[in-house]
Amino acid sequence: MIVSEAWQLYKADKQIQGYSSQTLKAYSVQLSLLINFFGDVNITDFTTESIKLYLGKVATELKASSLCHRIRFIKSLFKWALDENYVTTNPVASIKEPKLDSRIPKFLTEEEIELLREACDTTFEKALFEFMYSTGCRIGEVVSLDRHSINFSEQSVIVFGKGKKEREVYFNTRCSIWLKRYLEERKDDQQALFVTIRAPHRMSIAQMRYVIKQISLRAGINKCIHPHQLRHSYATTLINNGAPLEVIQNLLGHEKSETTRVYAYLSGQLRRELYKKFF
Repeated sequence: MIVSEAWQLYKADKQIQGYSSQTLKAYSVQLSLLINFFGDVNITDFTTESIKLYLGKVATELKASSLCHRIRFIKSLFKWALDENYVTTNPVASIKEPKLDSRIPKFLTEEEIELLREACDTTFEKALFEFMYSTGCRIGEVVSLDRHSINFSEQSVIVFGKGKKEREVYFNTRCSIWLKRYLEERKDDQQALFVTIRAPHRMSIAQMRYVIKQISLRAGINKCIHPHQLRHSYATTLINNGAPLEVIQNLLGHEKSETTRVYAYLSGQLRRELYKKFF
């Protein structure tokens, strides 16, 4: 079986397992790179040595995180091929990912949050900004929400995170007010929670990113602002207010506690207070 044929079956299996379209799109790029290097060869033609030579060649051109992503895809593909008996041995079983440096997430200060808040011109922008900041949702989770999903009485909503895992998130009163105003102003019959202004339809991730970018430009903040920083800022606010890491992990929908623990480095104020208390 050639690699492109194996990919079609692999992709179908992952779709059944609930992999997101974004993940599979990213994996398809990795597949193209693999085929460009080796050709569309039989999947049994790969060896540990040939894959190491491939990874060694691209390692000098990639960041460690990008190399990790490439290795994860290849590992996933060949693990699947082994499980499905398309290969008799896994040529990448012994290949390890490079060690990544710990990166502290980029977050926004309280002043920057207020500047962004003031820079929101429309009810829609205010509702979107407050929702993203007060829920800490991933942008992909926000674009998929429907208006009927919002539980205003509990100020909560069920979102579907990575791997379509369900979790409940909450929003504050400020967000609730702007969401209600935004939905009351809407004249369309679209089910999506957030829609485009012209010819209303569900917003895409790219369109939502563009809106946040425009707000940040009007705010005059001299840094590159992207929606995920609102998620980081949400987590930072929680930890600085004393929320336990396991609670933050649950609210963010992190599968591994290590992913959440990085926010502990951001809690300078809390750490200073604990130092004064215990030392």
